[in-house]
Amino acid sequence: MCLAAIGKIIKIEGKDAIIDYGGITKNANISFVDVSIDDYVLVHAGFAIQKVLKEDFDRNNDLFRDGF
Repeated sequence: MCLAAIGKIIKIEGKDAIIDYGGITKNANISFVDVSIDDYVLVHAGFAIQKVLKEDFDRNNDLFRDGF
């Protein structure tokens, strides 16, 4: 089973972005989505696959913090 995670774009460099997952940052390819800095995205296997709302990011973080 694979897991996708929601994060906030904090920097864009061409088709790559630095994504903040609530304190942990990783690179992701943003070729498949039309996004800007401060947008929230769902990332799977190193690729942003969908733009999401901030509320989804907050709910996702709450679930992980509370252990589902």
